[in-house]
Amino acid sequence: MKTFALTGAAGYIAPRHLKAIHETGNELIAVLDPFDSVGILDSFFEDVSYFKEFERFDRHIEKLKLEGKHLDFLSICSPNHLHDSHIRFALRIGADTICEKPLVLNPWNLDALEKLEEEYGKNIYNVLQLRVHPELIKIKENLEKNKSKTKHKIELTYITSRGPWYDFSWKGEANKSGGICTNIGIHFFDLLIWLFGNVQNIQVHLMEARRAGGFIELENGIVTWFLSINKSDLPNEITEKGQRTYRSIRVDDGYLEFSGGFTDLHTKIYQLAIDGKGFKIKDARPSIELVHKIRNQKIESDKELFHPMVKKILSTP
Repeated sequence: MKTFALTGAAGYIAPRHLKAIHETGNELIAVLDPFDSVGILDSFFEDVSYFKEFERFDRHIEKLKLEGKHLDFLSICSPNHLHDSHIRFALRIGADTICEKPLVLNPWNLDALEKLEEEYGKNIYNVLQLRVHPELIKIKENLEKNKSKTKHKIELTYITSRGPWYDFSWKGEANKSGGICTNIGIHFFDLLIWLFGNVQNIQVHLMEARRAGGFIELENGIVTWFLSINKSDLPNEITEKGQRTYRSIRVDDGYLEFSGGFTDLHTKIYQLAIDGKGFKIKDARPSIELVHKIRNQKIESDKELFHPMVKKILSTP
């Protein structure tokens, strides 16, 4: 049995981590979050020490260490801009870490973490859960088995409605979240790189606080992409069904279909990490480098490469 602590216990993604720790048969001993809405803990564990202040959390973990209770893993579900600091804390206290995406906001942070990982002899694992989705694994195997002589044409559309609260939370602050491409899109950018190879060229056609779009050339794919958190961008057939999210990845004349099978992906990620086989910095690096380039890229107007939604938005007076 491994011992875990967790940062960001009151956040949206924390229940998936709590469930994964529980389902892999491990122990959660302490959590940190400045917001005290952490009643979800009782659904999975009893007698978990809770802290609002990082300083008290730090002291508690150090005290346990002195008492001979070693912390094996720190799970990091805190806001994006805190990931780097919390990873460093985990390494310093001699724990491996399992961190939500994005691992960090800037590529140069990865360089420093790689050196610290080697110095402390500990592992930094990233939650790249789409890589363990059964249907996507089959798709990857099929793509590798039946290699195309020409690059695949890919159209990514991801619209997930968020209310005004988003703009006033840390997620709406680009210096904390990395902006929409990092906070919302990095899951899919990692998936596309994993399936179709390394990035060769990019263009950014639209960049707003709540939506963005552009073009990516990969080793084996040409991608037009559009991300949005605006409800008004949802297709009519989606809003008529009362749904708030639309996800579509079109490849050539078909679609990547992976609507189901998400319930235990975090548990699979945790088991891989516990077994020493999780996704490391080298796996996370390509998508972090990509989103960093996207948010610092100048806007271009190559209409031939526009995603249909970008074309519609930019042509509307």
